[in-house]
Amino acid sequence: MHRVAFVVYPGFELLDMSGPVSVFTSANRALGLSEKPAFYAIDLVSVSGGPVTSSSGIAVHTQSLEDRAHEAVDTLLVAGAESENLLPILADPAWAAWLPKLTGKARRFGSVCSGAIILARLGLLDGHRVATHWDACTPLAAAFPPVSVDPDSLYVVDGRLWTSAGVTTGIDMALAMVAQDLSADIAGEVAKRLVLYARRPGYQSQFSPLLQAQVKADSPFADLIAWILANLAAPLEVPALADRAGLSERTFHRRFVAATGETPARFVETARLDAARMLLCRGLSLKSVAAEVGLSPAARFSEAFERRFGIAPRLFREMHAAF
Repeated sequence: MHRVAFVVYPGFELLDMSGPVSVFTSANRALGLSEKPAFYAIDLVSVSGGPVTSSSGIAVHTQSLEDRAHEAVDTLLVAGAESENLLPILADPAWAAWLPKLTGKARRFGSVCSGAIILARLGLLDGHRVATHWDACTPLAAAFPPVSVDPDSLYVVDGRLWTSAGVTTGIDMALAMVAQDLSADIAGEVAKRLVLYARRPGYQSQFSPLLQAQVKADSPFADLIAWILANLAAPLEVPALADRAGLSERTFHRRFVAATGETPARFVETARLDAARMLLCRGLSLKSVAAEVGLSPAARFSEAFERRFGIAPRLFREMHAAF
């Protein structure tokens, strides 16, 4: 049995805990182990034990840190919260007394979202590269110089330490843990059971091109962007996109930049290269990937990929194809 402990506190973000918990319990079902004994056993832990209320008003029952510190744990994860709920935790000496003992015994430990700030406050992130919610990246880096904050990744694995970015990325990180513990096939089955759009690898940005456009735009180009992402292999030159939007090239370029923060050509290349990374992780040939994302021939694709990411696509595929 693999024991997973989630550390929570008043005002914690419920999805930081419940999302990964659903991944682990779904893995049990995928293994045919929905009844005890199961592969994953879930414990919820807080400073004092008893009921703890999340920011959404839903309470969960927990064990105390002191009690749990005397027992073995395989994986320990600290949930995140908004800053007003984190501050009281950072000032509580009980965390310093017991949480390092738990992390010291765990096979792996880490955080979801801004839970990284709690670990950093205890010196448990010093000398490590970590991920956290995009809104906490700058404060975390400024307050804790020994910590290397990666603002771009969905999650980061640094030895025993696993940290994820904002909220739903805890699901991505938990899927990667399942793939490590069991297999990529089981992780894929869990993703299907949870009806996830895709299993996202850690290197993927917290903001996809589509999400960035949606956030910035309230977009008059939402339909066009969706069409682009569904037709990456098609010719996507600016004149054709402008015609599809019913605008002159000059007006289209100006309005697209105002709506998304990127030129149309840059947006298309970003979308194509992001899709290419996902395809390379499936082990596809460079020629096949180049064709699927509209960057044929393979030499053109390789040049664009290496220019953007600083690594040859062939080497990237070798590094990530096991995902």
